[in-house]
Amino acid sequence: MQPWAERAFIPIKADSTWSMEAHLGFEYAALLVEPDYRPQNTLDVTPTQGGSVAVVKIVPGRGTVQLAPVGSLKFSGYDWSVLTIESDKGGLSNLYDQENAWTDAGGALHMRITKESDRWSCAEIFLNRSLGYGTYSATVRDTSHLKPAAVFSMFTFDESTSDQHFREVDTEVGGREAANRNNAEYEIQPLYIPGNLFTFSAPAGALTFVLHWESEHATFKTLRGRSAGAGAQVVSEHEFTSGIPEPGKAVARLIFFVAARDKYPMQKPSEVVVEKLEYLP
Repeated sequence: MQPWAERAFIPIKADSTWSMEAHLGFEYAALLVEPDYRPQNTLDVTPTQGGSVAVVKIVPGRGTVQLAPVGSLKFSGYDWSVLTIESDKGGLSNLYDQENAWTDAGGALHMRITKESDRWSCAEIFLNRSLGYGTYSATVRDTSHLKPAAVFSMFTFDESTSDQHFREVDTEVGGREAANRNNAEYEIQPLYIPGNLFTFSAPAGALTFVLHWESEHATFKTLRGRSAGAGAQVVSEHEFTSGIPEPGKAVARLIFFVAARDKYPMQKPSEVVVEKLEYLP
């Protein structure tokens, strides 16, 4: 049930249109229903027309991460898959190409955004196995050159189920829209719940983003430099204590994508460099 199990009904506007957000899937079913219809959170079979269901419309999805063709690479001692089909994370439908993610001779991961015909082609990689609770840290070289629509994120995602909002927990950093605007954030999905979003200002220079994930707690830190050790300078820190998902089959993912920024659309290719990703159970 999309967009969320607890908010299943989507209002129809006066001009007879409606809109919503949904995660990627193989097929999408939209139901026009009477006010007394009570949907279940998950179903094995799409409801049919009749009773409180006035109309059922099913359309194919444009793509999904699950079972999609993927590339592969090695980074920081782990095996990663590389996304090779389009995705709409960030509110835009972007292409994803294996050529946009590679490691250099020193072992650093390069992720780039390029122009392919009239669309943007981005980069996303994800671990081949779930690591579960623990501490995840990613060291990223200077991101101050990024434009507002270019966003880097380290996040967890369980594509095997929509349970617990796909177990998605995010750190994101992008370009700055204005001098006094925050350009980074910590997220617990879903974002419509108050308190699930914390924004901050990420400075220039190398940064280490840390997520400490445990039962009923998710603590985020951003540190200056390339170390998460005791002497590192803390740029930002925030702890979430409600709505924290269990690990399930969620895996760590790194993504560099173009987000929907009406006032600041993407203008030219961009690149970020991730020096390392570390995990401690």
